[in-house]
Order: sequence, then structure tokens, then C-alpha cells
Amino acid sequence: MEQLTDLKAILHSKRANIYYLEMCRVMQKNGRVLYLTEEQKEKQYWNIPIANTTCILLGTGTSITQAAVRMLAQAGVLIGFSGTGGTPLIAANEIEWLTPQSEYRPTEYIQAWLSFWFDDAKRLKVAKQFQQWRIDYMEKVWRKDQNLQAEGFYPDKSLLKQFAKKIKQAPTVNKLLTDEMALTKNLYRIAATNTKIKDFKRQHDSSDIANDFLNHGNYLAYGLAATTLWVLGIPHGFAVMHGKTRRGALVFDVADLVKDTLILPWAFICAKEGATEQEFRQQCLQNFTQHKALDFMFDSVKQAALQARDKSQEGE
Repeated sequence: MEQLTDLKAILHSKRANIYYLEMCRVMQKNGRVLYLTEEQKEKQYWNIPIANTTCILLGTGTSITQAAVRMLAQAGVLIGFSGTGGTPLIAANEIEWLTPQSEYRPTEYIQAWLSFWFDDAKRLKVAKQFQQWRIDYMEKVWRKDQNLQAEGFYPDKSLLKQFAKKIKQAPTVNKLLTDEMALTKNLYRIAATNTKIKDFKRQHDSSDIANDFLNHGNYLAYGLAATTLWVLGIPHGFAVMHGKTRRGALVFDVADLVKDTLILPWAFICAKEGATEQEFRQQCLQNFTQHKALDFMFDSVKQAALQARDKSQEGE
């Protein structure tokens, strides 16, 4: 059986796999985590490389054994139960995910986070930094991704410059949220125009394929964000943007760093091409790896925490 030290040999920020499973049984067998499917009365076992996995979404018709959960927890893999296609998320701890339990989570980053979090002005400053990193990442990725450019997606420098100005001027988090919503609405318009999808309207409970892909892709980004925060030991409730009354809001803040850049355009492109859900999911995972989304999340959260702590100490 693999030892705990072996399971964590791959840093979370370098892990490549996210799994969405349905109509199967997840179990531990001979020291490995497997999922069992039945096709034409023939049982098939498939291995899950848990040391290189960030999170697993269990869809309809799935079950999981206690032994498998124990091994996943040892490897630091987050688990979520969802409906068909990864949405909606039905059962989770910390709102988004069942997080592995450990008494030895790191304390450096949560202590740094709390050094600014209770101060409204400092929290707003970190929220602004997140939004600036978000558009910087978009500008960087869309400027060099030839597949996106082939579909007409280039960074709109005027739009991003305008939003950057609004970030600096926003007096409150609510105003920043309003400006952020306007930016995303403009990005939906650009994506719909590029892919010739008419009369698009963002609806989380809609049945059209573009909205379905957006929902599904966003949950994949939430998985990366939840993993980042779990590894760094920062509870999901200490949000800087999405509101102090939502216990999982920091997951949404961190996921926003990459959602508009990597999920939004491909949801429209794949909808236009009539892609299957599996094909869209594979495209999202490829994007995460190609553009080092998890690394970017880790670096951003760590930098925000430590910079805020250092500045707080300087002011003392």
C-alpha cells in the first residue's frame, strides 16, 4: 500500500487531474483507489491516480466506500457530490467540497489573511488586487493562445483598461462587484458575437448548452480554488469580494481569477461546435494545465496574504 508520504509526492499546484464520475462505484482495492463500471454485463475497473488528482466530483448513480474516502483524504483530494454534469453541487462541507481532515494544516497563510481581513479598507485593497490579477491573466492568456485567437478571442484592451480604472476608483466592495458584473456581461456579449450565438442570456438554471457548459466549467474552477485554499489552510468563509455571509465565498473569489479567461470563451466555442459535455470538460482541463491555472491561484492567494501581512506589520 502506498504510504502517506508517497501520496503527497506531487505538489497540489502541479497536479493535473480533476475527475467527474457517474454511474460507478468508487472503492479501494489492493492499495489503490479505483472506480468500477458495468458495461454490457462486464465489470471494468479503472485506476484513479490520486497522488496527481486535485478533486473528484461524484455525479448521479455513484457510491464510494469508506476505505476509498480514507485514501483520498490521505492524498489531499477534495470530494464533491453533484447532479448530472457536475451541477448542481448537492452535498459538500465548506459549501463547495468535502475537505480532507487534518490537525496539521499550515497556519502561516491563515494568520496572514486574518491580519487584514477584519479591516474593511485592507480587505477592499486585496479585492482590488484580485481583480487586477484577473484581467492581467486574461490579457496574457488571450494574447498568446492561438486556439482562442482562431475563434476571434483577443484581449479587448479598451475594455480591460476601462475596468482597471474602475478597480482603482471603486470606493466599496459592492461597487467593485457591480463593475465586475458589467465586465463579465461585456465578455458574454463578445463571446456570443464571436460564436454567432443569438440572444444569449446568462441563466444558471437554463437548459441551453452554453449556460450548461458555463455552469459545469465553473464548478471545475471551484474545485481548483477549493483545493488551493485547503492546501494553504485558509477557510472558505474569509472572502474579500463575494460577501461575509456566504460561508464558501472565498472559493468564488479565487475561482474568478481564471473563470472568465479559461471557461467563458470555451463554453461558447464548444456550444457552437455541438461538443459533448465530456469534450468540453476535457478542453477545460487542458486549459487549466496549459495555462497553469492552479499555479496562478496558489501564487495569487499566497502573495495577497503575505503582502497584506507585511504591510500591516510595517504600519504597527
